[in-house]
Amino acid sequence: MMDNFKEDIVTSRSTLLHNVLYALCWVMIVVSGIYAFLLLQVLMVAFTVPTLLVTLLSAGCAVLLFFAKDNLKTEYEYTFTNGMLDFAKVMRGAKRKELGSMNVANISACGHVAHDSFRRYLSMKDVEKKNWFLNRDGNLFYFYYVKENKKHMIVIEPSEELVQMMIPYFQAGVYQG
Repeated sequence: MMDNFKEDIVTSRSTLLHNVLYALCWVMIVVSGIYAFLLLQVLMVAFTVPTLLVTLLSAGCAVLLFFAKDNLKTEYEYTFTNGMLDFAKVMRGAKRKELGSMNVANISACGHVAHDSFRRYLSMKDVEKKNWFLNRDGNLFYFYYVKENKKHMIVIEPSEELVQMMIPYFQAGVYQG
């Protein structure tokens, strides 16, 4: 028997903007770090509370930007294998974060975001929504399911080939089009 396997990697279409922001992030990290270091030297000579606050603010800005810069180069990876769909977030092509896994036979409803059923499930009370996509104008697809009495919705950006591969694994009436 042949396995049904498909892997989709979703990247942002506006790469120029992300590349410019990434470069600007690095410039601000270096500038903030150097400024914090210079202010630290000033503090050694003449301690003042305002200088200490500006030093901490500048150093904090450099550290926060250092950790946040990887979110500018993000990809999402969807792997489908015989009814199991795995989700992962890949940052800068190096760091991989597993987001979750689901058996598509256990979902309550799914379909394209453009379909009316999406708005119906989205308007329900207490739905926890997870957006695991990058391009708002992409081929967005949703999964609605209930787990441990909590309502969940996942929105992803799969290829049409992946959607067609998943359809036979859905229970009757789950796929909303």
